[in-house]
Amino acid sequence: MQKLILILISLNLLGCEVDFSTKIKTGNKKIVIATDKAPEAVGPYSQGILINNTLYLAGQIALDPATRTIISGGIKEQTKQVMENLGAVLNEAGYDFDDVVQAQVFISDMENYKAMNEVYTKYFDQAHPARAAVETVLFPGALIEIMMTAQKP
Repeated sequence: MQKLILILISLNLLGCEVDFSTKIKTGNKKIVIATDKAPEAVGPYSQGILINNTLYLAGQIALDPATRTIISGGIKEQTKQVMENLGAVLNEAGYDFDDVVQAQVFISDMENYKAMNEVYTKYFDQAHPARAAVETVLFPGALIEIMMTAQKP
């Protein structure tokens, strides 16, 4: 790590432009995936962790990445935002929804289950991933949270 810092400082002193826009950090055989196209983590966790060919995505709620506030609307609008947030993290790692093998859905009211599924299913062209759905108390204002695992062959 010290060598990397010295190289970056040397490049900067030589007038070379260094691009820090890609937020991929490595360490202990895992790669931290982060993108500004999804909300920054609101706690001590990563948006995604890539180990070998498996990508673990943290749970996403319907936060607008620009304002960091929960979007207005009902379960359909919130599910769409959650899926867009997850898609941004997938894309940052070079994955897409076809690579998702498992999802965990946390929903504040099972009465919204059918409406959530109407939006959720639009993101998968191939076989849907294995999934569990649980009714639970969520972050204030959030109606849904989804976390996923994706894998490439």
